[in-house]
Amino acid sequence: MPNKTNAESAAPPATAQPPESFEQAMAELAQLVTQMESGQLPLEASVAAYARGSELVRYCAAQLEKVESQVKVLEGEMLKPFSADGEDDV
Repeated sequence: MPNKTNAESAAPPATAQPPESFEQAMAELAQLVTQMESGQLPLEASVAAYARGSELVRYCAAQLEKVESQVKVLEGEMLKPFSADGEDDV
């Protein structure tokens, strides 16, 4: 069996555990992007990193949808526009 390089061992396994939180998923995704943009990953590791990144994006999107649902409930199903100056647009 050939020895793995540092770049290959840096790529996540295809069966990686789900992230513990949205923030952890975003941090891992940022790390994967940095590794892939460096151009130092071999092809197999790049494919594994891309697959893991896709999983993380799906996880983050699902988390955001959950939070949006919670906000809708808290706001009585009416999302209010955000105003940067802190004033209500009534």
